[in-house]
Amino acid sequence: MNDDARFPEILLPRSEPPSPRDLWSPPESPPPEPSPFRWKLNALLFVATAVSVFQAGAPGVPVSSWREWVQVLLSGWTFAVPLLAILLCHEFGHYIAARLHRVDASLPYFLPTPGLSPFGTMGAVIAMRGRIRSRNALLDIGASGPLAGLVVAIPVLVVGLSLSPVAPSGAGGEHYIQEGQSLLYMMLKRLVVGPIPPGQDVQLHPTALAGWVGLLLTMLNLLPWGQLDGGHVAYALLGSGHHRIARAFRSLLLPLFAYNALHFMLPVALGRSGLGWGIAFLNSLFWLVWFLVLGGIGRLSGGGEHPPTDPSELSPKRRVIAVLTLLLFVLLFMPTPWATY
Repeated sequence: MNDDARFPEILLPRSEPPSPRDLWSPPESPPPEPSPFRWKLNALLFVATAVSVFQAGAPGVPVSSWREWVQVLLSGWTFAVPLLAILLCHEFGHYIAARLHRVDASLPYFLPTPGLSPFGTMGAVIAMRGRIRSRNALLDIGASGPLAGLVVAIPVLVVGLSLSPVAPSGAGGEHYIQEGQSLLYMMLKRLVVGPIPPGQDVQLHPTALAGWVGLLLTMLNLLPWGQLDGGHVAYALLGSGHHRIARAFRSLLLPLFAYNALHFMLPVALGRSGLGWGIAFLNSLFWLVWFLVLGGIGRLSGGGEHPPTDPSELSPKRRVIAVLTLLLFVLLFMPTPWATY
């Protein structure tokens, strides 16, 4: 029931001044109490993620004791430490921005994926229990994570590329992994390594791989859909008009899947590739998986539409930041993020 229904307006003759009782209005309800500070599950998930990421960076050698296992695990630090630093900066960029805007946000829940992801993790999520009321706050919270993560990821990648040799791709006729190429990644390779001869490529040092993974995870977070970081930024900039763009963008993932399927599976069908159907299919699958993932996120969040904010305008400076953040997605976009050749 609204305030007007509980305290109806009393119409008085104009000549008679209203009484103090007529001018009284009920006090505003106090803001909800913040949720209790919880950290134990967050800490447990972070430790599990750290172990998983160290394992991903360690060589796959047999061990016969716990001591050997720990030694092998710690040898993956050149990959794990920079990647964890990127993830921490990304997630705490969100967390600090949310707290500055008095949004009730949880600590990051890191996602360990041992054996499921070659990188040991799929990043982290933060639960926001309160609605983000203003478009300015929405932009700050959505953009702060990707920007903070890239502040670490780009120097990590530059250092890693400086440690990476250039060698023939697939030396010895063996299959090799090709990381995805984005405009930003190719520019950094050119600046750090210089021109790369045909048939050769940078053989990524573990630190360079960590920086590249930082670019990949940032690109995925910036997909302009739902309550991903890119969805926050696009909604802050465009309002409810973002919903049509988000639906159209998700539909474009199917042609991307088709492009990769033709690129990898057609040569197999014509007998011009030695990859085999299994590898060719896995190489094609990435954007189909994300088409389904975004659909699942949409079902869990009321159809994929971003929750509304209160009527407000984005400030001019934040409008520039929003446009630059969405352009950053273009610079990070990888048509084929991961493939075996």
